[in-house]
Amino acid sequence: MDFIPRYAQPFTLADAVSLDVPVITEEITRLQNSLRHLKQTQAALQEYIEAETPANADPELTKALEENKTVIGSQEERVFMLKLALTEKGIPYNSHLDLDSNAATTPTPLPPASVQPAPAIAADTSQPALDEEEGGIHL
Repeated sequence: MDFIPRYAQPFTLADAVSLDVPVITEEITRLQNSLRHLKQTQAALQEYIEAETPANADPELTKALEENKTVIGSQEERVFMLKLALTEKGIPYNSHLDLDSNAATTPTPLPPASVQPAPAIAADTSQPALDEEEGGIHL
C-alpha cells in the first residue's frame, strides 16, 4: 500500500509496518496523549487571543497557535499511518484503544452493586505457616 503524507514524517508507512505491534500501539497512545495536550493548549490560546483587542494581540501567541495547527496535523497523520501499519499487518485497529474522551463508544458506568462482606475464615493454627528449615510457606 502506498501512502503519501501531507506533512514531513520521521518514518514511512513501510517503516511503520516493519515495527512490532506493541511498539506501534505504544506510539499511537503516546501521540494521542500529546495531541490531547496540544488541543487543550490550542483552546486556551484561542480563548486568550479572542479575549484580547486586535490592537493588543500578541503576535507570538498567534504564531504559536498557527504552528500548533501544523504540529497537530502532522501528529494526527502519524497516528493514521500507524493505524494503517496495523491493518497492513492484518491487525484491525480497535477504537477502544483511543484516548479521545469524546468518543461515542465511551461506556457508561454501571450503578454500584451491593457489596456483601465475605464470610470469615478460621485460621488453621495447628501448623506453623513458615517452614524455617526450607524457607517456604505451607499452604
